[in-house]
Amino acid sequence: MRVVIAEDLALLREGLVQILTAHRFEVIEAVDNGPAMLRALLTHRPDVAIVDVRLPPTFTDEGLQAAVEARRQVPGLPILVLSQHVEQMYARELLSDQNGGVGYLLKDRVFDVRRFIDMLRQVADGGTVMDPKVVSELMVKHEKATSPVQSLTEREREVLALMAEGRSNAAVAAKLFVSEKAVSKHTNSIFTKLGLAASGDDNRRVLAVLAYLNA
Repeated sequence: MRVVIAEDLALLREGLVQILTAHRFEVIEAVDNGPAMLRALLTHRPDVAIVDVRLPPTFTDEGLQAAVEARRQVPGLPILVLSQHVEQMYARELLSDQNGGVGYLLKDRVFDVRRFIDMLRQVADGGTVMDPKVVSELMVKHEKATSPVQSLTEREREVLALMAEGRSNAAVAAKLFVSEKAVSKHTNSIFTKLGLAASGDDNRRVLAVLAYLNA
């Protein structure tokens, strides 16, 4: 599997190269700035890219901007954001893309290399992976101006966050120690309150929720 890495911290960049190589990924290019990242993505069209949000030259949101632009030119290009920061505007735009193949993880919450590799493969396969803290921050920002999210119960918020990680009803039920029937009931209530049509496809459900958060 071919990978492009965009990370400005040399030690972390080299660490990712070594980890991925050990797990039989082919790192075709590792760059340290936004313009080089966009060029690498469009030139190589990798199976998946790992990108930081804040890259040179301005250290604001070059990584996300480059990711959004790359997917505009190459729809569905798999992108996994690995960052210390949650940037609102471009994060919503990237994550609400209906083509799938996106993820957003926080560096300080990745504790298991094997789990990280599994999530990277999930994104490469067109899935969606989300850190619950990212979902929570996007929801908090959105709630300030949007009443439907405020109407969700505490349990419905928990279910929504787990859904946004790409979990099935069975996985959500196991995590919350409730029945699948209860999760299904909460899910239907969430979609009703948010004005979203329920779907049997977990990835489409996640994208529908994120698209709503982007509205």
